[in-house]
Amino acid sequence: MPRRPRLSLPNIPLHLIQRGNNRQACFIADEDYRFYLDWLAEYAGKAGCRIHAYVLMTNHVHLLVSSARGEAPGEMMKGLGQRYVQYVDAVEKPFFILVSGKEMAQV
Repeated sequence: MPRRPRLSLPNIPLHLIQRGNNRQACFIADEDYRFYLDWLAEYAGKAGCRIHAYVLMTNHVHLLVSSARGEAPGEMMKGLGQRYVQYVDAVEKPFFILVSGKEMAQV
């Protein structure tokens, strides 16, 4: 059964979750966290997203994000995920996959 469409309303914070495939680690070295945060800031700026809070765990990430455009969080996560996976594939282990969880609107 296909997933229901995401509800993404302008200026309403979303709880975004991004996980490693099969719960594998997303961050191996300390610098991995720094690169991810730098790229998060870059892609949030490009998409026009505001990051209200974040938690970087070893095998997943929680973000609290809002934007004036409903599609902006998805654009941000796509660009960020592609960039980070390329980094991990080049530096650490090939065939790394990030899986984005369903966004949850927090009203």
